[in-house]
Amino acid sequence: MKCILLVGGEGTRLRPLTYSYPKQMLPIVEVSMIERVLMHLKQYGVDQAVLSLGYKPDAFIEGFPSGVVSGVEVIYAIEPEPLDTAGAIKFAAEFAKIDETFLVVNGDILTDLKVDELVQFHANCGAKATITLVEVEDPSAFGVVVRDSAGAVSQFVEKPPRDLAPSNLINAGTYVIEPEVLDEIASDTRVSIERETFPKLVSSASLYSFVSPDYWIDTGTPEKYIKSHTDLLLGERKGKPNPQAAQIKDNIWTIGDCEILGNVGETSAFGNYSRTLANSFVSSSSIGAGCVVGSGAKVVNSVLLAGAVISEGAQIIDSIVGGNAIIGDKAQIRDCTIVGFGHVVEPNEVLSGRRVPE
Repeated sequence: MKCILLVGGEGTRLRPLTYSYPKQMLPIVEVSMIERVLMHLKQYGVDQAVLSLGYKPDAFIEGFPSGVVSGVEVIYAIEPEPLDTAGAIKFAAEFAKIDETFLVVNGDILTDLKVDELVQFHANCGAKATITLVEVEDPSAFGVVVRDSAGAVSQFVEKPPRDLAPSNLINAGTYVIEPEVLDEIASDTRVSIERETFPKLVSSASLYSFVSPDYWIDTGTPEKYIKSHTDLLLGERKGKPNPQAAQIKDNIWTIGDCEILGNVGETSAFGNYSRTLANSFVSSSSIGAGCVVGSGAKVVNSVLLAGAVISEGAQIIDSIVGGNAIIGDKAQIRDCTIVGFGHVVEPNEVLSGRRVPE
């Protein structure tokens, strides 16, 4: 089966990390997001994925020059200008000459969705399009769906206020689409599938929905990006946190050759050639390849990307440190701060809820 993978967004909520790389090229426990998405889809027979590219397309092309990602053939469809979701889908489908039932997947969603069950449900309904739904406590940041007992969608409301949301079932970012839907999308212009295409299909009673109870997370915010790591480490998402990971203690994982001289609290992962020095403390965190956690430093519920250096006595709490960044002695990084790639935080500096550089 063929898939269109939407990876063209700018990832604004994860800046400044996404000033350097598109969101889907960022790692989740040392495996890029796009590799994880396609690794999952390959299990269900997806053999070709069209990457709908817009922002920093060269990062994908240079990252996977063979045109294969996680065993799936990829085709690079670069939008000449931003076309929004439906416009991007139509452009990618026409670029790859897709003329059969196909999947569409948002590239920043990690899920254990049973794709075969979704596709079979779609076929049984005879729908033009089927969207996957998950139930959440607060639906206000998502497209909210009302459906009947057969799964037919009767209402699609994009990002309603929480107290006005008609249900707690949200658009989970995976769709099965018939090629005839492409005829209903205008060419070479911005068209939103959530705000325009889906409501049209609702009016013609041809949009269905499939509720999935499986693991699902939207990685687009700092909090959720961190959580996507800890979910793997804690086993909230099935499987090893990294295909090459070895468990050295309960929920303590190493990926390659690591030197762990400091203390480790709750579940954490340590990338190849990472080092933690004596009297340091790491808990509920992912430590990237080549990172150094200095003597007396503390890293809790955080993500360090490859090559980051946490100097003596520094503290990283609930935050993300970009690759090759340097955190000076006794600096404090807290409250979902994101430090960009290669940035230097001065000794004793305190950053709370910040993005540096802006």
